[in-house]
Order: sequence, then C-alpha cells, then structure tokens
Amino acid sequence: MNLKDILAISGESTLFKFIAQGKNAVIVENLETGRRLSAGATAKVSALEEIAIFTTGEDMPLGKVMDKLWEKENGGEVLSHKLPDNDLKKYFAEVFPEYDHNRVYTSDIKKVLHWYNLLHNLNLLVKEEEVKEEEGEKKGEEEKGGKEEVKGEVKGEVKGEAKGEVKAKPEAKAKAKPAVKKKTPAVRKDTAAPGKTTVKKKASKG
Repeated sequence: MNLKDILAISGESTLFKFIAQGKNAVIVENLETGRRLSAGATAKVSALEEIAIFTTGEDMPLGKVMDKLWEKENGGEVLSHKLPDNDLKKYFAEVFPEYDHNRVYTSDIKKVLHWYNLLHNLNLLVKEEEVKEEEGEKKGEEEKGGKEEVKGEVKGEVKGEAKGEVKAKPEAKAKAKPAVKKKTPAVRKDTAAPGKTTVKKKASKG
C-alpha cells in the first residue's frame, strides 16, 4: 500500500495527512474531520511509510503488511481492533505467520488493524502498483505534450522563414524593373540650344 504523507501522532486515535513543515511544528490535517492543526516539537509523530513490523527474518514495511490484509479480505475490512487480544493474535498470525510473536505486542496489532480499517473506510488504500502506473501515465503525457510543443515551434519557424523568402523575391524584381525600362534621351549635337539664335557671318568684300 502507498502510505506516503500519512502520519500517526502519539495519543491520537486517528491518522493525519502531512501538509507542511513549520519552523517549530508540523502542519497536519485530520483525515476524518479535515481539520488542520500543528504538531509541536514535543509531539511524537510517525510516518506510516517508515514503520516496519518485526519478523523472524527481515522486518516488513507496514505497507506490505497491509497488502497481505487486503489480499486475505479481498479488499474488504479486517477484524475490529476492539476484539479480545487472543482473537487478534490468532487472526494476525493467519495473515502474517512470520511476524515475531515476542517483539510484536497486541497493542501493535490493534494499531495496524485500526489504521487499515480507517484508511479503508476513507477510500485511501491505494496499492503501490496503481500509484506507479498513474505516475508513468502522467510522465508520458508530459513528455508527449513537450514534444508536440517543440515540434509546433520548429514547424512554425521553418514555414515562416520559407514564406518570407518567397515573398522577398518579387520585391527585389520590382526594384530592378524600372532601371531596365528607363531610357536616356538622345541629344543631337547639331541642334541649337533653345532660346539662342544662330548667326551667320557675312563674307567681307576685298
């Protein structure tokens, strides 16, 4: 089970969700009431994902123990933690035969069963596999969205530049056209300049 950000506070019968870390306290939210409060430095706060149960071999994380309870009850509730101690020990041994009978007390078993049923009733029991699948899908969507955005930007830049080049060619041609058509007026050398009279000199008689 995924128990991230779920906390237990000593002396409290319910569970809490981690909200933020304050200067001298932890801000938490009551999972049952939604009420927020601050747990001071003197409060004993435990993260469920860091709790493990003693076994005859390696310690087992609480999330794995809850997986076993889920499988035994096919996703249903487990025994009430208010039943007699012997009934709870027998039930826990059926689910988790490898637990250390000498180091795991009845009070520990009660906490595990109570926490399981509390989370079950709040629909907060989520398997690790489901969380990983959701994270994988989310990551895939983000990567896909990023690729499409880059592709769109590159396509727009290339298309815009090519289009600009095509439009620039007719403009260059238009500038050169008047220079070709412009003709220089022909000037006849034997034509008198306007406003002037041609005077012929008479031959002098000898």
